[in-house]
Amino acid sequence: MRGSTAGWGVAALVGAALTVGCAGMPGLEGAAGASRFAALQTMCGAQTDYGADAQSVYGTLFDAYVAYRHGKLTQSDYCAFEAGIAEHYRMRAGGGADAQRTWAQYFNAQRVKAIDWRAQVDPTLRGG
Repeated sequence: MRGSTAGWGVAALVGAALTVGCAGMPGLEGAAGASRFAALQTMCGAQTDYGADAQSVYGTLFDAYVAYRHGKLTQSDYCAFEAGIAEHYRMRAGGGADAQRTWAQYFNAQRVKAIDWRAQVDPTLRGG
């Protein structure tokens, strides 16, 4: 029983970090209807239609972009990160339940990575 309580504590901390990250993230649409998401994607070339996953992918790319903007990532590192997400998403679109599960596991790992990168350069995510 004690181990499950610790697990909930970790889940609460991750949830809090995600909530703080989302609070500092603008919406998909920018001024005058220009898509901020499209701007992040065109920074590296091609765009991917993420459908219902667009807001989550945007949040992840935005966190990585903040890290890039503050010098934590090079543009080539940022673009490789973005390309990896797009590639895994396309593989998900072509498969069944296993492909969806694989996408979810991969994407969640990428979200953690992006939040970690942003936390290293954004004091609002360090709880201080």
